[in-house]
Amino acid sequence: MTILVTGGRGAIARAVTAGLIDAGQDVRVASREPSALPSAVAYDPADPAAALDGISQVFLYSNPSSAPAFVAAADAAGVKQVVLLSSLSSLGGPDDPHAKTEQVITTGAYATTRLQPGAFMSNAKYWAHQVRATGQIRLPYLDAEEAPIHEQDIADAAIRVLLDGPGNTHDGRGYPMTGPESMTRRHQIALITQITGVQIEAVELTPDQARAEMPMPNKAQRETLLAYWSAQVGNPQPIEPTIELLTTHTPRPFTTWLTNHPGLFG
Repeated sequence: MTILVTGGRGAIARAVTAGLIDAGQDVRVASREPSALPSAVAYDPADPAAALDGISQVFLYSNPSSAPAFVAAADAAGVKQVVLLSSLSSLGGPDDPHAKTEQVITTGAYATTRLQPGAFMSNAKYWAHQVRATGQIRLPYLDAEEAPIHEQDIADAAIRVLLDGPGNTHDGRGYPMTGPESMTRRHQIALITQITGVQIEAVELTPDQARAEMPMPNKAQRETLLAYWSAQVGNPQPIEPTIELLTTHTPRPFTTWLTNHPGLFG
């Protein structure tokens, strides 16, 4: 029984790989850039058949454009279980890209489990360059609420589902996932200063300023994001119990994530 972990260079994939190996599993790591990860095999999303040869279970990153090719190749290879890393946004409606991926991936003959995390604590990495360059973090809607989740908690949940295997209570399930508490991004910035000692000025952008400073190829996606943040102001994120249900521990707090990434902010 060999487990394929796609997106091998990603933080969650690396943690899943390490946990499975520690549990004595036979793991094949796949990447679209295998030269950057010597232990990996090449993974072509448009034709994943080679990477899936001899594979029984898959940890899969969400990709709506390549989902049909994956289903065809996985069914042909006789894959028995797929654990899909999706997103909490998939619950927002069928037009969400993650929801579209789920719709396709769940048509396969294998057992499917969908992991649906919300905001990642690791998103704070994108603030680090601002802090080092200007001493500021510039964001719209600083008082928008979210419950960010540690990437290791997502990995721990995926490992549990893969170790339990197909034919378990996870089959056909979607697992919404959050961190342990809802907090504003203003509070997250304050915690960065508290843990790291780096003084940071939190600058709240207007929506128009955010549009100018957040160039995104997909303008509709940017507007959706701004609308979501606006709606989350004063609206605490409900906390999901998934991590406690699937693992033996409570979700790691943001302070733990910051401690795990020393020197990130200066």
